[in-house]
Amino acid sequence: MMQPAPELTRDIVLVGGGHAHALVLRKWGMALLPTARLTLINPGPTAPYSGMLPGHVAGHYPRAALEIDLVRLARFAGARLILGRATALDPEARAITVGDRRIHYDIASIDVGVTSEMPDLLGFAAHAVPAKPLEGLSRRWAAFLDAAEAGRAAPRAAVIGGGVAGLELAMAMAHALRARGCAAEVTVIEAAPELPAPGAAGRRLAAALARQGVTLRLGAPAAEVLEDGVRLASGETVPAAFVAGAAGARPQPWLAETGLPTEQGALRVGPDLRVEGRDDLFAAGDCAHLSHAPRPKAGVYAVRAAPVLHDNLRAAATGARLRPYRPQRDYLKLISLGEKSALAEKGGLAVESPLLWRLKDRIDRGFMEKLRDLPAMTPAPAPDAQEPAEPLCAGCGSKLAPAALAGATAGLPAPARADVLSVPGDDAAVLRVGEARQVLTTDHLRAFTEDPARLARIAALHAMGDIWAMGARPQAALATVILPRMRPALQRRTLEEILEAASDTLRAAGAELAGGHSTMGGETTLGFTVTGLLDGDPVTLAGARPGDALILTRPIGSGTLLAAEMRLKARGEEIATLLETMETPQGAAAERLRGAHAMTDVTGFGLAGHLMAICTASGVAAEIDPEALPLYPGALRLAEAGVRSTIWAENRAHAPVTGAEGARGALLHDPQTAGGFLAALPEAAAAHLLPELAQAGVPAHRIGRVTAGPPAIACRPGAAD
Repeated sequence: MMQPAPELTRDIVLVGGGHAHALVLRKWGMALLPTARLTLINPGPTAPYSGMLPGHVAGHYPRAALEIDLVRLARFAGARLILGRATALDPEARAITVGDRRIHYDIASIDVGVTSEMPDLLGFAAHAVPAKPLEGLSRRWAAFLDAAEAGRAAPRAAVIGGGVAGLELAMAMAHALRARGCAAEVTVIEAAPELPAPGAAGRRLAAALARQGVTLRLGAPAAEVLEDGVRLASGETVPAAFVAGAAGARPQPWLAETGLPTEQGALRVGPDLRVEGRDDLFAAGDCAHLSHAPRPKAGVYAVRAAPVLHDNLRAAATGARLRPYRPQRDYLKLISLGEKSALAEKGGLAVESPLLWRLKDRIDRGFMEKLRDLPAMTPAPAPDAQEPAEPLCAGCGSKLAPAALAGATAGLPAPARADVLSVPGDDAAVLRVGEARQVLTTDHLRAFTEDPARLARIAALHAMGDIWAMGARPQAALATVILPRMRPALQRRTLEEILEAASDTLRAAGAELAGGHSTMGGETTLGFTVTGLLDGDPVTLAGARPGDALILTRPIGSGTLLAAEMRLKARGEEIATLLETMETPQGAAAERLRGAHAMTDVTGFGLAGHLMAICTASGVAAEIDPEALPLYPGALRLAEAGVRSTIWAENRAHAPVTGAEGARGALLHDPQTAGGFLAALPEAAAAHLLPELAQAGVPAHRIGRVTAGPPAIACRPGAAD
């Protein structure tokens, strides 16, 4: 007898994807705590590893080399990932504000790093970029390098702040500009009269700056950042086309507004890493101040604190005893010198050598490899099978086989009621209510994201797809919510997130959430029954004519990406792009396509399956240009690697495509969740609509044409011309 899943009793929330939290996620995934729901909140799908930033700026590492993939780590740890920036925390309500949402917790940990923004320096926000967070610096530096190499920008850069981080950055910039053939002019602007690095380390750093051609301006406070440089307090201007701020890195300002004890903006924590006075709140990394053992801000302390933080989070959730974190007094500092050489300093001794850069490189790459080389997730063996079964896909990848569905529904009688209008092949029913006509549909999704609000938005938009595709306007919806076993407090939190997000999404489309039904089950599943109102005749599958252009309003490949994400094979940025697209409303596209001869939304049966439905209902054939197909980022690479969704083989068998070859041919059968509209419309109308759709923010593509003949689909290069 199958054992029921344990009841979820605690919400543990990690705020920020810093080094400590990344390592906590990895360790958590090695031994899950079944009664805890783990959540990670972070602005983006990746987090940069700061130790490799100077090497990246110098050109030694590509951007991807220092990205910690939080989507992959969250999947490995069984955690839900909420992509958004935390802006407030209410310790009494145990709630974290993320955008317009409040995420409640029983236990939370803060690891949001620091910022180098300088809001008090005139002109900084308009003309400079902070060194931390790293995302903005990396992007803008790459653009500046390209501009300097092409002669569109003067190869002059300035770094405000002469600490070790600022010096590393300046030397990296000088090296990168010279490597591009530019006559680099890099200046470090420091308010203090001398370098903060003392003794031998300071002397060696000064010599390294001179070798790299970096000008050091000591005792020169910055007064204003201009469009073409930095004005000093003395009135002198340092010319610069690129300005970075590396002075006075400080914790996120909202931490000081929580009412929690802070030290210069950082949360004060005790030996067990709990915030002073709180049993339910931890902090680590640069945003934490170790009251029992103050240390300078350095990534090494966050890395060493991670195992203690992991153990203490589990202990707080289970009632076990917490253990203390005892940081080392000093550590080996390895400082990049622009080129592939490094300075090592510890205990007042300093040594410089290219061999030390190789040591630093090995340490940094080892840290990143630890977060990438995750143990394989072995699926459970299938009943009566020797090999483990592939995990069942979520979203529309788990739909029943199209042949089975078609066979089961073929024997249903035609409607006997005069007010129930039969529309063969369409997913929505058309009802006559007095003088009005109403469209009725239902759809549900197995959870493919552990963020309940995001799932609710996508599921609501997915369900409205059939309403929009038939030319109707959404009217009302009923929700069906299935949640895994969890205590009532977690049920309420989850339901509130789902219903608020669903209501907002439906209301934005002109509909109302009117009620629904909920139950517990083996996994989260969310669906909506939606009604819509028709102003005229419905747009159905029947009506496509030879010569019509085929228009697709959204990329394909979501099934492949979701299947890959479950197997830890997708990239975090690819999944973030996919989810952002899936939760984009399609009402504007539907409004402009109401005059189509035939239309459907592309969902579980894939592009080929839904096009075949149009061909069958209309008595026509179709040609597709595989090179014209819009694809989600990463879909082609993953399809080439053999990633397939659960229903893919059945989709291909049900709607074969002549000439479909390779990965693009495979993606024709990929099941889509919240897919775009596939419309057949006159050639002249298509030529007019495509630019209009683009102007409305809908990246529609002409992917082929309708042809005369029995229902069939063929791949033909140039069919979209």
